[in-house]
Amino acid sequence: MVEILRALFTSTTLYMHTTNYINTFISIAEDCPATTAQIPPDKAGEKTIAGLQFEIVKKNPYKYTSDDVLFQVHAIRNEITKGEMAKERENFFSKGQACFRSSPLGKRYGWGVHSDEKGRIAIYPMESPEYKKLAKDKGLEQTKAMRSKREK
Repeated sequence: MVEILRALFTSTTLYMHTTNYINTFISIAEDCPATTAQIPPDKAGEKTIAGLQFEIVKKNPYKYTSDDVLFQVHAIRNEITKGEMAKERENFFSKGQACFRSSPLGKRYGWGVHSDEKGRIAIYPMESPEYKKLAKDKGLEQTKAMRSKREK
């Protein structure tokens, strides 16, 4: 037993954090300014973090986990090459990352995020019947996107 513990504490393997949720619905933030879901606009002709997240998830519902999407956005913005991907992903998740509750999609643009039983995500516009159904589903963990402003 002591040898097992020693091996655990002397291992060079990095601890991997995750942002994935399982069977969870993240509804929009209480202070979300959107009245209907909006496609995040480009800034100075380039995709923003919100725009990249939107594009990846909207085109690939239930294909990627939150971890996959967050790392893809990081890789695109930092021009990480294919050969560097595995090492960079390990480094990226060796420290905690903000989860999709902090995404501008739910905080600012009116998109709810559903994670299935395998942690794969899809987004739903706040005005859609699917959003309303997921927000009332008692079989899902229910949480909200983070507020942009502190409560008083």
